[in-house]
Amino acid sequence: MKKQLYTLLAFTLTGSLALTACSSDKAAPAATGTPTVSTAAPQGSPAPADNGVPGIIKATDLSKIPEAAKKRTDTIIVGLTNPSGAFTPYFQQSGYDGNVSSVLFTPLVKIDKEGLPVPGLAEKWDVSEDQKTYTFHLRKDLKFSDGSPMTTEDVAFTWTLLHDKNYDGLNEVVEAGIVGGQAYKEGKATSIEGIKIIDPLTISVTLEDVNATALTVLGGDILSKAYYGKDYIFGELDYLKKLHEKPVSNGPYKLVKFVPGQEVRFVANEYYYAGKPKTENFIYKTTEGDTWQFIETGDTDFANFAATTDNIEKLKKLGFVDMVPTTASNYGFNKFNLEHDQLKDKRVRQALTYGLNRQLIYVDSRQGAATVANIPSSPILWSYTEEGINPYPYDPEKAKTLLNEAGWKVGSDGIREKDGKKLTIHYLGSKSKNTDIFIGVARENYAEIGVKFEPEQFPDFNTLSAKVDGGDYDMASFSTTIISDPSQGVSRFVKGETKGYNNPKIDELYAKGLATNDVEERKKIYHEMFQILNDELPIMFTSYSKSISAYSGRIAGIELNPLAGLAHSLPNWELK
Repeated sequence: MKKQLYTLLAFTLTGSLALTACSSDKAAPAATGTPTVSTAAPQGSPAPADNGVPGIIKATDLSKIPEAAKKRTDTIIVGLTNPSGAFTPYFQQSGYDGNVSSVLFTPLVKIDKEGLPVPGLAEKWDVSEDQKTYTFHLRKDLKFSDGSPMTTEDVAFTWTLLHDKNYDGLNEVVEAGIVGGQAYKEGKATSIEGIKIIDPLTISVTLEDVNATALTVLGGDILSKAYYGKDYIFGELDYLKKLHEKPVSNGPYKLVKFVPGQEVRFVANEYYYAGKPKTENFIYKTTEGDTWQFIETGDTDFANFAATTDNIEKLKKLGFVDMVPTTASNYGFNKFNLEHDQLKDKRVRQALTYGLNRQLIYVDSRQGAATVANIPSSPILWSYTEEGINPYPYDPEKAKTLLNEAGWKVGSDGIREKDGKKLTIHYLGSKSKNTDIFIGVARENYAEIGVKFEPEQFPDFNTLSAKVDGGDYDMASFSTTIISDPSQGVSRFVKGETKGYNNPKIDELYAKGLATNDVEERKKIYHEMFQILNDELPIMFTSYSKSISAYSGRIAGIELNPLAGLAHSLPNWELK
């Protein structure tokens, strides 16, 4: 079972920054056609979807910038939900760890705001005619944050490490199917046949089959072999835990210190390939508190808010913030515990969805700052569709019919029973105003259809996640990290990744969706997957969030990228 990265449900995250894609989650439309030496959008890439960034609303009165902010001349502070401290790419415990590592590491291949691959630490790449061999050309004179050189030895080490038999993360590098990768993973070979170091700046990798996400999956973050590989022994990865909070990186900033519950502090990396960032210090403020107050007092310079009419008007009145409305490239969901008997029947899951007024919870109560989700794809991705998709409108009578068909009969106390067991939903969520709204509506909605609703709230993500990992729940609210390719939105449903759900047809379609670079063919495949998942509901899809990124008008160089997160333009942020 691979470790899935997720975050608190997006609608509970008012004030937290838009999440980055963790390294193992990165993917983008890949190349098709003849061999190329690419430094921009590859041939056959899909037409860009709406990138979710409609425009900026400029500050009107910079004289209102708080004094606390004015005193900072070389430091920018951004709010972030407290991470776990696992800052090594591919080994993060949550999307918040990914926010940190995205500041510390730059991938070989980046993703632009249209979702297309662009050069990162690799200045270009070649794709063979059969689309199975990728050759990456590193930039000259790359260095890690300790000043040591970065070469293709580090690239080969990273790809090889992820094939270790005891690696349990979400491993798209292994799923890419490198020739000889499985043999190494099984201990039958001491190296991976398909990885060829040509020279210190050139490396090729050959796949068993075509993989539509290979370019950015293989073009992810790179670890220092000298540092992370010093004590590496095949089958023994525990030593890496000691290095998580002491990263040797290659991104725009270096880690100075992590104080749990307070801050993650960075300093500009003088060895960064694109030049030292324009602002010397960067801080993620992880202290719990009122995000509005943090912005108003100048304790933070950047935060995200739900895109409600009230929030927009309130931000305008501050006068000193620039605002950018965005639609996040992720989706919120209620995770079902499919190992519990009452949730194994899809009719019960469908009833719980029909029986919950998602429009009221996620849209109306938030003044339109979200839309209802019904498939595992963001509306700003090229794969999105509503054709053939059941919208599951609020319909308590339909819910009652389904529960009756499933054998759950109303008892004397109004709660449904089956085989002597009451239909109870133990729900887990975060402590927030929006979760309070969810609980209030869900308790009333579910009582109407004969379901006992037992909510439990947690003050922080890590505690909630641990409770879910322990299995003591029926339903819990989360959100995915950034999705930049449709395969990422459905990967949690394949090969038993979601405990209790295993559909061979989904496995088959998932493989087909990766085995072609024909965009129109991929659309058809994912649309079929969406229809199956929309019917079977291994999770309850909830919402696509709309947010307002608000930041001090004195910061220049910000360019938001919903598909790549804050680190996309962070090196260019500059205090004016």
